[in-house]
Amino acid sequence: MSYYKKTKIIATLGPAISTKEKLKELAKTGVNVFRINFSHVSYDNVKTQIKRIREINKEENFNVAILADLQGPKLRIGLMKKGVELVSGDTFTFITEVECIGNKEKAYISYREFSKDVKIGEQILVDDGKLLFEVVSINDKNEVLTKVIIGGALKSKKGVNLPNTTISLSALTEKDKEDAIFSIKQEVDWIALSFVRTSKDLIMLRDLIDKHSSYRVPVIAKIEKREAVVNINSLIPYCDGLMVARGDLGVELPMQDVPLIQKKLVRRGKRARIPIIIATQMMETMIENAVPTRAEVNDIANSIMDGADAVMLSAETSVGKHPIKAVKKMSEIIKAVENSKMIKVPHEAPHIKTNRFITKSICHHAALMSDDIGAAAISSLTISGYTAFQISAWRPQAKILAFTSEKRILGKLNLLWGVRVFYYDKELSTDKTIVGINKFSKEKGLVSKGDFMVNLTSMPVKIKGMVNTLRISVVE
Repeated sequence: MSYYKKTKIIATLGPAISTKEKLKELAKTGVNVFRINFSHVSYDNVKTQIKRIREINKEENFNVAILADLQGPKLRIGLMKKGVELVSGDTFTFITEVECIGNKEKAYISYREFSKDVKIGEQILVDDGKLLFEVVSINDKNEVLTKVIIGGALKSKKGVNLPNTTISLSALTEKDKEDAIFSIKQEVDWIALSFVRTSKDLIMLRDLIDKHSSYRVPVIAKIEKREAVVNINSLIPYCDGLMVARGDLGVELPMQDVPLIQKKLVRRGKRARIPIIIATQMMETMIENAVPTRAEVNDIANSIMDGADAVMLSAETSVGKHPIKAVKKMSEIIKAVENSKMIKVPHEAPHIKTNRFITKSICHHAALMSDDIGAAAISSLTISGYTAFQISAWRPQAKILAFTSEKRILGKLNLLWGVRVFYYDKELSTDKTIVGINKFSKEKGLVSKGDFMVNLTSMPVKIKGMVNTLRISVVE
């Protein structure tokens, strides 16, 4: 049996991997999820790429998922004259109402309420914090006068961060709503919402999904604002996963705070038993170089050892020169560290007795028992994927094999740590189902004769209720 990695890889689509051949090679190299960054796409191109990914899944019997990543209220300055260099100590004006070509004295900012939301003394960061401004005075209509604290080259369309400001913009912009509806129609597997601040942001997106689809597409909350870190406990009930988006998070907060925030967010997600993605600048140098730095290798390894379900590549695959090598190297790092006994995740037994308490308890004990008896695999017959989420979060040593008759959740489960998902639509009794699943697993090389398997089902199978049965079987 060949080793398969448990930590998943997300790769961002872009011109560097625009052909079906490149997509297929990436999927074979280790990509489990392709990400659509709606900051830089056309709908026609997205449709083409989604069609290719689904063709690859069918041809190769893969379940590579599609993640739609909404842009959110990303603030940017407008067009600038070439060669603008700002000097520390100078004054600089941000204008909101009338678009203009920026120069050494002023620039347009794409945020109508900017002058109403910012306050004197607050900071404005541009281009991932390379330039820093402090608000000096405000014209309530359309101008904010600032002092340049850290100068440098100011180029067109650079991002703006306001770490001290409570902005009035919704996390779900009109563009995001259009992109979300488009994504729902394309039947993507996950939708990520950028710049989440409160639970209201997530509720808005979930309401939009419910309005346009009978299937509730799972939602990932991207944590990249100070408010999101503070409000994390109130966000958890309204999302199905978290993304630690370290780029903007490291600008909105002091960058030296981000490593501990990352660890705390991973632990919080594991307690909630939802997947956690670590993103941004994981292999930044591989945009140009054929090998990563030692620091990047350590960063990926530490993210995995923190307990991340998935690690994400952005520009490395979308526009980088070495997308295949980046994925290959990331897979190698994952395989080298993910089974270390140094990795610890919360193992607090479920205690809140909701209607899913029995299922949660069975999944918890299935993970514990599989480790105790050295089981080769835990199998689960699932309709919604709930049991796969639960088992994955306990991080058992055994393979996690999810079987479902619902094709719509195949991609959804492919994001989860350790989970391999298979389409299974046979209507049988519990006994025959377990025999069939064990036989299938053996034929696929996932288990061998004489291996222990922990089988989870609902009984009777035809009712398709919540898991209520745990059985130990020996592969024949």
